Amino acid sequence: MKLNFLAAGRLRMKKSIYIPDADRSEMIDLPVSSALIRHKQGNVLFDTGCHPSVVDNAEGRWGALAKFMKPLMSADETLLPSLACVGLGPDDIDIVVNSHFHPDHCGCNQFFTKATILAHAREVEAASAAGAESAGYLRVDWQTGQPIETVNGEKDLFGDASVVLLPLPGHTPGSLGALVSLDRDGQFLLASDSVSLRRHLDADAAPRNTWNVDEQLKTYAEVRRIEKAGATVICGHDDGQWQGLRKGNDGYE
Repeated sequence: MKLNFLAAGRLRMKKSIYIPDADRSEMIDLPVSSALIRHKQGNVLFDTGCHPSVVDNAEGRWGALAKFMKPLMSADETLLPSLACVGLGPDDIDIVVNSHFHPDHCGCNQFFTKATILAHAREVEAASAAGAESAGYLRVDWQTGQPIETVNGEKDLFGDASVVLLPLPGHTPGSLGALVSLDRDGQFLLASDSVSLRRHLDADAAPRNTWNVDEQLKTYAEVRRIEKAGATVICGHDDGQWQGLRKGNDGYE
């Protein structure tokens, strides 16, 4: 089995959203990524990043959200070109796991027409609720026509403990992580925005864009338990960590 980290966008946001004591004028640049898991039973994408149209017209896709999330990437830094660099196209993907349904995590779902989408049942419920767009859920990104298989508790994706989906609520009601166990390089916890920045986990401090702080702090405790057992925690938007990861064809096994 192989694990490849793929560029899927880049955003600029107010730093105070993630670091509350930052000056309101400061900004932070955030990588947006996808993880490709190549298993003998099928190819899995964990998150699909930003839709490529936001490179030139974020407001057209995201509406009012574009005031808070400014895309910084070129078209080549979105998911489909990144996927092509490892020799795969959209039809080669069997499963898409969405950690949650914010538009920087499910923006390219529509291209994977042959894939089954997996998401937590609570996330589908939250994204379907009245007024969900004000909470960052855009139907154009997450409701794209493929079957959505809902997850409630933990889910062993292939029945061999190599990829286990884990509920990690807090950032959103149905945030999911994936614990990936590789033969050579060990375990990786794909934490997505359950740990947006490493400093949140180290300081036990939830960012301002947290749905439920109590749930988030419980999730931090669970992530620390998994890390203590030997897993490498991959944060959702930590630029320092992103710069140090092997990316594209230079993956993990």
